[in-house]
Amino acid sequence: MKILVIQQKMIGDVLVSSILCENLKLAHPNAQIDYLIYDSTKSVIDGAKYIDNQILFTEKERNSKIALLQFALKIRKEKYDIIIDSYAKLESQIIVFFSGAKRKISFKKMYSKLFYTDVVERKNNYNSNLGLIIEQRLALLEPLNVEKKITFPTINVSQNENEFAKRTFQNHGINDTKKTIMVSVIGSEASKTYPLHYMANLIDVVSKNRDINILFNYIPEQIKEAKLVYNYCNPESQSKIYFEVIGKSIREFIALMNACDCIVGNDGGAINIAKALKKPSFILFSPWIDKKGWALLEDGKTHISFHLNEIKPHLFKGKTPKQIKTENEKLYLEFKPELVKESLKEFLATNIDEFHS
Repeated sequence: MKILVIQQKMIGDVLVSSILCENLKLAHPNAQIDYLIYDSTKSVIDGAKYIDNQILFTEKERNSKIALLQFALKIRKEKYDIIIDSYAKLESQIIVFFSGAKRKISFKKMYSKLFYTDVVERKNNYNSNLGLIIEQRLALLEPLNVEKKITFPTINVSQNENEFAKRTFQNHGINDTKKTIMVSVIGSEASKTYPLHYMANLIDVVSKNRDINILFNYIPEQIKEAKLVYNYCNPESQSKIYFEVIGKSIREFIALMNACDCIVGNDGGAINIAKALKKPSFILFSPWIDKKGWALLEDGKTHISFHLNEIKPHLFKGKTPKQIKTENEKLYLEFKPELVKESLKEFLATNIDEFHS
């Protein structure tokens, strides 16, 4: 049996939907489980033993209708028995339409029956703390009666990657006997980035009276903003920050994150990677993002997140998502560090101070 899972989106989505592949491999160990993803996200699932083949979707297919059709015909030649499309957008629907698969599973929409044999209701409420996104993905297994044994993604970290992190710490004079905190200082875009001076204020809370190491997570294109955060921090914090220690690739970030003890900062792919590595997290959501979907494993202790709407709901009352996004910058300024400082202290006391070796 050959099964294809489709998830053409960003790192967090690719990581979350990988649980479909893992559950399918457990249920059908002799089946071929392939995963169709954007080529830019492949490294987050490198080394996953439950995925037989990564089918990579490139910019060429995204930007050319002819290339997309050629790609769909290549998929058809693979003769998949089952396709699970967790992306459910036009480009994946075209691939599914031409696939020739006997069973094609996705989320229910007005036109779903044109493309899929089995459609699943995308519920907006669940009782567990797994997070809405994970619960929705797991629901795609229901038409196949697959037992949901894996409910959160994992990342395989190789011995070479662990050795890379150890060497990196040594080369930068980082004492690995101390606790190390990763700070996701910059979001994937400006509208998902906690105000820089506010972030520095929270880093000062993290740093105060703690003999720790602090690493920043940012990409080279964000170095100017990351440097501003560093400059806003007080001297005590600056002395503990190893500013230049960043991963130059997703796999290098994974290795460094695996050597850290927790992550604090903006919601995004880095947070989801950290959770997949079983690291505690303290997360701040952008005002225009719906927290309900991505507050994964929220338990108020190991994984904590905040959204301004929870603290100051009157600022959101009667406003459409479009209005909120338009006012995002102004709303972010209302999301002052004082609103979450005490919770951050409690998080650190539980996950860093209490377990300090």
